[in-house]
Amino acid sequence: MLKKALSFVKIEHTLFSLPMFFAGALLSQPWTGWASIAWARVLLVILAGAGARTAALALNRLLDARIDARNPRTANRELPRGALKRTQAWGIIAVGLGAYLAAAAALGPLCLELSPLPLVVFVLYPLMKRFTWTCHFGVGLGLALAPLGGAIGYHPVWPQPLAVWWLAAFAFFWVSGFDVLYALLDEEFDRREGIYSIPSRFGSGTALDLGLMLHGAALLCLGALVHHYFAPHLGWIAWAAMAPAAILLLLEQRFGYSLEMGSPFFRINAWIGVAVGLAVGVGVILP
Repeated sequence: MLKKALSFVKIEHTLFSLPMFFAGALLSQPWTGWASIAWARVLLVILAGAGARTAALALNRLLDARIDARNPRTANRELPRGALKRTQAWGIIAVGLGAYLAAAAALGPLCLELSPLPLVVFVLYPLMKRFTWTCHFGVGLGLALAPLGGAIGYHPVWPQPLAVWWLAAFAFFWVSGFDVLYALLDEEFDRREGIYSIPSRFGSGTALDLGLMLHGAALLCLGALVHHYFAPHLGWIAWAAMAPAAILLLLEQRFGYSLEMGSPFFRINAWIGVAVGLAVGVGVILP
């Protein structure tokens, strides 16, 4: 059952998204050394992020179960093939939501007051594909909340430094662009079923062009982050630290032109967050 539950919520993707929480936390206040790190708050931020994403993905799968059952690409997921029951899916949502809210409460009043905002996004974005082709930007907004959540969770003040917002903007454009390209897999199915997406509405050519523009915007946000916050004291080291993330983003766009399940496109996307998190760590920690 545990194996099925972990597969259901794609726990490996949760692990790859955690660097965005760490990066947000690192950018939330000036670096004063390893001894000053509040490790208890770090663990609570991890718990909140993992819980929120678990609840969000499980809800997404639950809401899409009937659509997934009709789609040959997704018919083998746990709910459509009967490996999990709907009541069990609701149980997974409850566990994730409970962990998220408990961690938010432990992180302080501001975190608890703001905790409903991500939940609104998590409920709305799985439904957006039913009425608007802008649904991809709902997914982007969901991950853009990760660095903001990490920052506010670790250093609960508002507003946060502009560097955190640059990182959130990067996450928004990166994941929105990824989701536009990912939707190419279901272009014909979505058009036949009346599912809204940019590929089904405007065609693959427009989707590829828009994916390129969104990833270009993500690169510009990374460049702004490095230029304003890291390059002044690190110089070329800051640009070198961010280079792997930029290269991975360009490779993701390249493989989006020959997309198929199992292609490097998906593995590359999983590592972009890690590369950005490491680059931010270099920029913050090095003197």
